[in-house]
Amino acid sequence: MSEFDEHQDDSELEWGKSKSQLKREMLALQDLGKQMLALSTDQLNTLPISDTLHRAIEESRRIRQKEARRRHLQYIGKVMRQEEDIDAVRRAIEAFHAGSEEHTRRHHLAERWRDRLINEGDGALAEFIDYCPGADIQHLRNLARNARRDAQKEKNTGQSKKLFRYLRECIDEGEQP
Repeated sequence: MSEFDEHQDDSELEWGKSKSQLKREMLALQDLGKQMLALSTDQLNTLPISDTLHRAIEESRRIRQKEARRRHLQYIGKVMRQEEDIDAVRRAIEAFHAGSEEHTRRHHLAERWRDRLINEGDGALAEFIDYCPGADIQHLRNLARNARRDAQKEKNTGQSKKLFRYLRECIDEGEQP
């Protein structure tokens, strides 16, 4: 074994990243920058990013010319490479998207329960009480009856919307961690 082999550690064995790998990483950071541009100002303010990156994103939102925007996204990628905890930023953005998906799922679930309560009556009511045991049975029965009456008379007095809101409240309370 030579003297060179004795002093080698794992970090010395790496030859560095290829040009293609560096370019893939750069493009991934630019895509992350695009995702940050799509966030609302409130969401952007909650991200764990530096003031430099925050200002760059705000400035990029004002740029309308396509080529200038592309160059500015490259700048955002450079700032992220130098100053940011990329994994923390990525996790925060994913949490925004996951929250949005969860909101949509609960919304559709409440819609399905509302339709079942209006169309199926007490059978669906019993199943909903099993699903959300904290729901006020009497209040729910009244809301469902009023919404069913509106549907039969082909009127819209807002009873279906009231039922939906109450179902959504029950689902949100029942599914909280």
